[in-house]
Amino acid sequence: MGAKRCKVAVGIMSGREISFVLNGDYMLNGIVYNGNNAAVVENGKILFEGKVYDELCFSPKDNDCVFTLKGVTIGKKFHWERKEDETFSDSLKLVVADGALEAVNIVDVEVYLRSVISSEMSCNAPLEYLKTQAVVSRSWLMRILQSRKGKKHTVPTEARNVINGIPRLIKWYENDAHKLFDVCADDHCQRYEGLSHAVNPAAERAVEETFGEVLVSGGEICDARFSKSCGGVSERFSSCWDNADKPYLQPVLDTLPDSPLPDLTIEENAEKWIRSSPDAFCDSTDSEVLSRVLNDYDLETKDFFRWRVEYDAEELSSLVKKKTGEDFGAIKNLVPLRRGASGRIIEILVEGTKKRMIIGKELEIRRVLSVSHLKSSAFVVDRYDVGKDGVPSHVVLTGAGWGHGVGLCQIGAAVMSARGYGYRDILYHYFRNSKIKNIYV
Repeated sequence: MGAKRCKVAVGIMSGREISFVLNGDYMLNGIVYNGNNAAVVENGKILFEGKVYDELCFSPKDNDCVFTLKGVTIGKKFHWERKEDETFSDSLKLVVADGALEAVNIVDVEVYLRSVISSEMSCNAPLEYLKTQAVVSRSWLMRILQSRKGKKHTVPTEARNVINGIPRLIKWYENDAHKLFDVCADDHCQRYEGLSHAVNPAAERAVEETFGEVLVSGGEICDARFSKSCGGVSERFSSCWDNADKPYLQPVLDTLPDSPLPDLTIEENAEKWIRSSPDAFCDSTDSEVLSRVLNDYDLETKDFFRWRVEYDAEELSSLVKKKTGEDFGAIKNLVPLRRGASGRIIEILVEGTKKRMIIGKELEIRRVLSVSHLKSSAFVVDRYDVGKDGVPSHVVLTGAGWGHGVGLCQIGAAVMSARGYGYRDILYHYFRNSKIKNIYV
């Protein structure tokens, strides 16, 4: 279990051309570079300063050197997507993959964590929340690094079959499948935005006060997952990824003291739950608390606990066709077939006038039924003005939560910390059957 402090390779951005600023002296093949620079792809190689390379690695001459990448996309394919210039410490590596340049930041794990915990949530959040996120993010990362050492790379996975004549497509997306770097910098892995979110003393203090601490279970580092809002009950691992559930990622009612869990796998119970506003830590309308724990772009999302999306018939049919590549005709109905412990739909029947298909798991459902992603797959469907052909004039999705709902509920944890709970109490609330251990000693 013991581990040495190490570095992590983080994929930041990709493109045919990458512009960057070396703020200080950086070494490349014994030559010093600084200031404004750019590299482009040419015939599968990197063209830089008139020379062609297989890869480039700029190493800082001292610890004060930082570099800035121009036009980094954050929130890829989500509703808050945008571009920003971002600054990073340590080394910059450029490699070619699939005809594009990949910019990779090679950085110390603990330095990386300072940015992650305040990129994921505001660094103005209570210290105990930041410490919670530090332990969760460190656990997740060290688990990834261990699996990569064992050369156990997983890739996006899918299962196709036919049930009662209906095609069934079940897909899920793992976040340890990167081949040229350990993790990416976006929500697919963990948000990492470099030094722009690492300068706050609270973030540094949170990392220092939890230095080396991870969650463990059964002698292994926990695959500690997290999302913005569970919606009242956290979800099982198998509802979102492969079918091997984990003892520390079990459904948890987002309240204390514990109460019996409602059985949200039953459609009637799930519908009642989603249409109501049950007591939960993550059901917070306190603008002061939320402004302390959410970053500016996350604050743009006001309806994270309960939300509503409406489509007219043409809009929904066009969206599903675009996202699946299949012509369903007009969409007649969306029928939940299987729900998880949080009420999130694991499999849904998409029924059109030309085609029917069963789709899952939760992220694929969210992807197919939104221009970007639905906030979650915990929703109920209302159809209005249904015609003789069975096609409604418009469909309303009423939903709960934000994200996959597995593991740590970030808003719930932040509210707990604001109410005086310590980070250990918060971690043991969301990750049952786990312990905190320092892996550097």
